[in-house]
Amino acid sequence: MFVSFFQNPLFLSGITSFLFAQFIKFAIIITKRVKKSRAEMLEAFLWRTGGMPSSHASTITAVTVTIGIEEGINSNLFILSLFLSLIILRDALGVRHSSGMQARTLNALGGILSKRFQVEYHPVKEILGHKPLEVVVGCFIGFFIAAAYAYL
Repeated sequence: MFVSFFQNPLFLSGITSFLFAQFIKFAIIITKRVKKSRAEMLEAFLWRTGGMPSSHASTITAVTVTIGIEEGINSNLFILSLFLSLIILRDALGVRHSSGMQARTLNALGGILSKRFQVEYHPVKEILGHKPLEVVVGCFIGFFIAAAYAYL
């Protein structure tokens, strides 16, 4: 049963686009930063969010395009996938980016207040969303990988 996943074009295009986007993101991270431990590099490859390109955008675009090619753009499944894609892309651009900026500001304010009033402040995690170009590049990656699985 598990083997059938690796014969399914929908699964293959989704996982390939995710891994490809994460690999590009990983390559960008390691060229910009100092040497990290193997565990940190593995975490950056598999789990890092934010940055160029958006693996959320590439994955959901690949899945949606594959459904459109396989099932047709008039199918209920494609319409559902299209709307879920729009929600995910909107979230990547807006909500996650805004909450990340708020977390950064809150941490800066907490740092100032902890120094001034000698109180302990525990910073919140700053998970930044994506800039528009990062989402667009992710969408292009997903589109081309889905097309490659469908037509090659």
